[in-house]
This record gives sequence, C-alpha cells and structure tokens, in this order.
Amino acid sequence: MAKVLLLMALCILPALVTAARPARNPYTVEGRVYCDTCRAGFETNAVTPIHGATVRVECQDRRTMEVVYTKEGKTDASGTYKIRVDEDHQDEICDAVLVRSSQINCSEPSAGRDRARVVLTNNNGIVSNTRYANAMGFDIDEVMSGCTQVLQQYQEVDD
Repeated sequence: MAKVLLLMALCILPALVTAARPARNPYTVEGRVYCDTCRAGFETNAVTPIHGATVRVECQDRRTMEVVYTKEGKTDASGTYKIRVDEDHQDEICDAVLVRSSQINCSEPSAGRDRARVVLTNNNGIVSNTRYANAMGFDIDEVMSGCTQVLQQYQEVDD
C-alpha cells in the first residue's frame, strides 16, 4: 500500500507543481475586427466594429506547416480582441485568423484581411509582451448608401 501511495505521489506531485507555476513568457495578442460596409477592401471611416466576432491565434511548425497551437477569443463592443498566449513560439509561424462573425449580414471574410501575422517570441528585440495584429474585416452583403462619397475621399488627386 505504501508503494502505491509513493508511486501516486511521484506521478501527481510534478503535475501539481507544473500547474501552479506561472506561465513562461505570457503574451497578449490584440487586434480589431470590423465590418467593411463599403466593401472597399481596406479600412475606411465607414467601417463598423463587430462585437462578438470569434478570432483564433494559430501557430504552425515552420518545417512541416502543421498547426501546433490554437487559442480562440471574442471581440468586445469596440471590435477589439485580446487573446492570452502562455508560451514562446519562436520556431513557429503564428497568425491571428478570423473564424466567425456575429453579424449575419457581414460574415464573409474580406480577401487579404482575414488573417494577420504576429510574432510570439522575445528573441526579436520587442520588449513588450503585447503583440498588435493588423485589423481584420468581414465584407457586408449589401453596400451601404453613401459609399461613393466615402471612397471618393481616398482617390488620388494629380496636382
């Protein structure tokens, strides 16, 4: 009986110590998700934040391109998400990826704006543990009125 208790203690004790130990190199991946109400393909002053959109941080092994880490989060009322990542991913390629929109009429990921690369290691000279991802967007089903005027603001003017 004593041997069984000793064996259990040797198996359970390391797991408890690991669980109680604080995370090494915790990071926070932060970004925004918007609805492209003009289907412009980039952020304009007419985009609206999406509350409740699902975003995933996804890391792939650099050699095999196999997904080795994922963690999901949701956006708040301002369209901002903050996803905590508890370990260093130095030898991996990590992206924030759109998963799902909470708006039925704005649920198609914008081409080229559906993922954002993030670097999740301290071996790159970045001091802060907050990593900011580029904003990502979904396209609205029907372009809202007034988009012609909005897009005219972004046209180049030759002098």
